[in-house]
Amino acid sequence: MSPKVSIIVPVYNAEKTIARCIESVLKQAYRDFELILVNDGSSDSSAEICDSYAKDDTRVRVIHKENSGVSDTRNQGIAAAQGKYVQFLDSDDWLAPDAVGLFTRTMEEYDCDMVITDFYRVNGERVSQKGAIDVDGLMDRATFAQYMMQKPSDFYYGVLWNKLFKRSILVDHDMKMDESISWCEDFIFNLEYILYVDRIYSLKVPIYYYVKTKGSLVSQSMSMKKTIQMKRMVFAYYNNFYKEVLSEEDYEKRRLSVYRFLIDVAADGSVLPIANQKLGDERTNVSDGVREGEGFFFDLYREVKVLEKLFDVVALRNELQTDDVKLLFYLHESRVNCTFKETARILNMTRTELSAAVQRLTAKELIKEPEKSKKAGKTSLKAEELPEQILPQEPETVKDPEKKKKKRRPDIKKYAIQPEADGVLSEIMSALTDFEQIQYEGFTLEEIEECEKLNQRRNENIRKMLE
Repeated sequence: MSPKVSIIVPVYNAEKTIARCIESVLKQAYRDFELILVNDGSSDSSAEICDSYAKDDTRVRVIHKENSGVSDTRNQGIAAAQGKYVQFLDSDDWLAPDAVGLFTRTMEEYDCDMVITDFYRVNGERVSQKGAIDVDGLMDRATFAQYMMQKPSDFYYGVLWNKLFKRSILVDHDMKMDESISWCEDFIFNLEYILYVDRIYSLKVPIYYYVKTKGSLVSQSMSMKKTIQMKRMVFAYYNNFYKEVLSEEDYEKRRLSVYRFLIDVAADGSVLPIANQKLGDERTNVSDGVREGEGFFFDLYREVKVLEKLFDVVALRNELQTDDVKLLFYLHESRVNCTFKETARILNMTRTELSAAVQRLTAKELIKEPEKSKKAGKTSLKAEELPEQILPQEPETVKDPEKKKKKRRPDIKKYAIQPEADGVLSEIMSALTDFEQIQYEGFTLEEIEECEKLNQRRNENIRKMLE
């Protein structure tokens, strides 16, 4: 049977990074894919590295060819692809664990023609999120084009690797990379593809780690004449795209916005974000020490970090924080009452962080605060009906109990999950399925069942010790 997704990676002298790139694909929670490595005449050990992975995993296919440039290399990958969907990946970069699954689920759930996502920009140990469309949802071609018009030369629109394409559209329209140009060729490919689509989903989840710095026209040693010619040709593509997408009246209204693209790229043709620009919330990767550390505490911490990474995807997609997702799942899953302090420790939060998560989920109406009891002093009881110890002549005993009541937090388990949270919970369950697949990769069904039985016995022994 044909794979669902074809992942195409052009490879040229990438011996230092290609293994990381390949490993990120083979470790995907979603398994129904083929990985097509197209070796563009590498002179280092890239070819041997690719062949070694193909030997060990039948999902990996390697194409060796003479050096002809990235456009022809990608075209040969497209021609060899067998999947329903096509995804691109550069050999310098890598994927988040749920990238292929999230791409595919979104494409099929919303019956769309293209999915576009945020991505991470990696600078040493620092990682920052990058995106251009602030909404998470389905849109038509004209709406997408209007978003693109706001930031016409943004990297988000220009690259291939933060998008999932339908192979049927590529085949039906004989779409290929333009081998005659060496700048913005991927952007032109995207523009042409969008002309044939109706439904595009913008996904506010970064699933790709970008570290490669592509050169500008100036750094490619081109003559000024050729540089100007290439810019004119790219702008002609861009201009014709909007003439096709917009009505004549709308085009005239937005013509200056279209021409802004030419202004934005006039300096040197680069569609890169500024190198030192802060692109979003800064994130830091887990260190090599944590990944390689031995012992109980390292094992426990790594397990928590993998689960948090998967929960982080759910959080980003639903404009929540990871703590919010953890708390929502806890409320859904737990059947027992714990103190507020214990709940915070179970979820690996401070009490302040837990309180903030409660407030955020309540504000979004994903959970409902328990009904409050009547406040002290609002009662209709007469003075003679009050107990002696809280009569006026004993002011201290009147105040202290009331202060305690005001400070007491509602029992966390009394917060009710609302129907609006069903979508988030569904995504959490999907993340947990991916977590199980990550844990049990390479296990047989019998081995998985045996592990679960042994783990149940282990947990029961620990419970008994705490009685």
